[in-house]
Amino acid sequence: MRIREVNKNKKQFISLLLLADEQESMVDCYLEKGTMYVLEDNDVKAECVVTDEGNGILEIKNIAVNPENQEKGYGKALIDFLANKYADEYSVLQVGTGDSPLTIPFYEKCGFVRSHKIPNFFTDNYDHPIYEDGVQLIDMVYLQRHI
Repeated sequence: MRIREVNKNKKQFISLLLLADEQESMVDCYLEKGTMYVLEDNDVKAECVVTDEGNGILEIKNIAVNPENQEKGYGKALIDFLANKYADEYSVLQVGTGDSPLTIPFYEKCGFVRSHKIPNFFTDNYDHPIYEDGVQLIDMVYLQRHI
């Protein structure tokens, strides 16, 4: 297993990016300013994009694992990689996600705790309703992990 930074042609991974953020115009808002990593295990299994949010906060803007490779530890491996790589530069690793029964427990297992939320984020910023596991996402829930 290898994790590498991607500096050029980040859109080659658009199918993975859209698994985590299904509106391409929203992905475009952070893709170029963010730092992208891909996790390879023979081929690409997962990706993530992080941005510097100031005040010692590094934010995971996008993280996705190919569906056929989920629940094999690749997502957690990426999060642990970020926590280790950036521990000297940042004090907090943060992620914003929908209040979903699929994603919140994953982040909590990775050591994140709920921090705050932005009401109506998904209904205000996306051009269509977003559903995950049958639940419409409305508020953005932020979780943080001290690193």
